Amino acid sequence: IIFCRSSRPRATARAVCVTACRSAPVMPQGAHIELHRKRHGYRWDWFERLRKKEGRRAHARSAHAKRVHGLRAKLLNKRRYAEKATMRKTIKQHEERSARRAADDDDARVREGALPHYLLDRKEESRAKVLSNMVKQKRKEKAGRWDVPLPKVRPISEEEMFRVIKTGKRKQKQWKRMVTKATFVGESFTRKPPKFERFIRPTGLRFKKAHVTHPELKSTFYLNILSVKKNLSSPLYTQLGVLTKGTIIEVDVSELGLVTTSGKVVFGKYAQITNNPENDGCINALLLV
Repeated sequence: IIFCRSSRPRATARAVCVTACRSAPVMPQGAHIELHRKRHGYRWDWFERLRKKEGRRAHARSAHAKRVHGLRAKLLNKRRYAEKATMRKTIKQHEERSARRAADDDDARVREGALPHYLLDRKEESRAKVLSNMVKQKRKEKAGRWDVPLPKVRPISEEEMFRVIKTGKRKQKQWKRMVTKATFVGESFTRKPPKFERFIRPTGLRFKKAHVTHPELKSTFYLNILSVKKNLSSPLYTQLGVLTKGTIIEVDVSELGLVTTSGKVVFGKYAQITNNPENDGCINALLLV
């Protein structure tokens, strides 16, 4: 509060007071709480009340999630999904760290004591390293980064991939496309009515089997194709099951008798196409080991 003493008229004195108040330094409207905490500390029950508030927040969010609908529900679910994914990643990282620490402690204990003569030739392999390698392999597969024999392939444009089909009474409509490359169509595929089918995949260019070469066994097997994992040219080609040079496919290797480290039989494995199927009339692929 600023008191003004002046021999001037009352209105002039009031104007001087307002100007003085405006020119005085003003504290930001949120800093007084922080300043009070720095000087006097927190309330005696502040942390307890904060803990209870955090505990009630989960119930409040659950009630809000049940009550909300429409676009707000979609946005809420999207945000919650991202939070859960981040939480899972954090938990997994902590699990790996604890496993590695335990393995290091075990190795230190082994180094302290003397090993028997029949264990000297064995390689010491900790459980944590195996676990971390498995996690890395899963992440690598999930990201789609394989050590492939053909890392770079020629991109194929839509003009080369599709041929325009003119339809209608006067052949004026041009919304249909015919695939000019080899394709894979699954067993459960049901074709749409021809009138409404946008992408036509000719039966003469459909393949169900591939000649797959195992790089370590140096032998070739005629295996069934399970699915098209990734076509490097376009996600649309992957969805349509187009088979071009460099495409990653999944083949049925149950006949080869491959097993995992835990003893389970491997059913499907990835392979990369190494030839141009539309020119050769067959599919040649190399197994990704």
